[in-house]
Amino acid sequence: MRNATDIDQESGATNPSPQRRRLREYARLMRLDRPIGIWLLLWPVLWALWISSNGHPDERLFVIFVLGTFVMRSAGCVMNDFADREFDPHVRRTADRPLAKQSVSPAEALGLFAVLALVALALVIPLNRPTQVLALIGGILAVTYPFLKRFFSLPQAYLGAAFGWSVPMAFAAQTGAIPPVAWVLFVSVVLWTTAYDTMYAMVDREDDLVIGVRSSAILFGRADRILIAALQLAALCGLALVGWMSELGHWYWAGLAVAAALAAHQQVLIRNRQPAECFRAFLNNNLLGLAVFAGLALDYLFRG
Repeated sequence: MRNATDIDQESGATNPSPQRRRLREYARLMRLDRPIGIWLLLWPVLWALWISSNGHPDERLFVIFVLGTFVMRSAGCVMNDFADREFDPHVRRTADRPLAKQSVSPAEALGLFAVLALVALALVIPLNRPTQVLALIGGILAVTYPFLKRFFSLPQAYLGAAFGWSVPMAFAAQTGAIPPVAWVLFVSVVLWTTAYDTMYAMVDREDDLVIGVRSSAILFGRADRILIAALQLAALCGLALVGWMSELGHWYWAGLAVAAALAAHQQVLIRNRQPAECFRAFLNNNLLGLAVFAGLALDYLFRG
């Protein structure tokens, strides 16, 4: 019986070379085949860049932060899989990851992480000193997050801090300061991330209970839906406060209304706690982030 690497007689395709197969596994290790994480990390970056610059972010900073988002998300995925390489083979959703199935060695993963870290360092060098200091803290958050699941029952909140740390970085890079609105936006991102990553954790809850990995889905238990709703509401209230503090107009509020409707839709999806529907709810947060950014961008675009 032929497998995926055999010659496809019908299409004429041939086996990929060992080098190409290796590069493909590296790409999978960085989750380049699943860009949802890049988008979820990017939306708060864009929110912060637009608000801190009154809708006109510096082009150089825009490029640096977008590339930095891509690089740090990839590095975080590599370190996450390295940390979870003994657990992933026992979880249905993660059993096919490169380290779990040993198509990439731990040494190779650490080498890839080192390359990505050097690229991230190169991106930080042109930034001002406060942003460089914040970037160092953000790097520590990203690297340590995967190991917290061994002993910390709310790793999703820690991930929220890692994902939201781009907010004070963007303000520091753009303005040289971190005003109160930046911290309100940061807290809103932490709450939002904790909510959607709990939906993600609900997918693996049964497997995590067996192997001893901790998560907010396990901690919340049967109160998971109520607590996710509370986190979503708090995040939306935080974003509303950001809009008030930044004197944003009706386009922003329209975008926030769409985000609230999407959050309600996510509650419908997770109502029966079915893994596939919980995963759909998690993915739907990409649209929520887009709705907030679209409101921001349109509001600044049409200002007189």
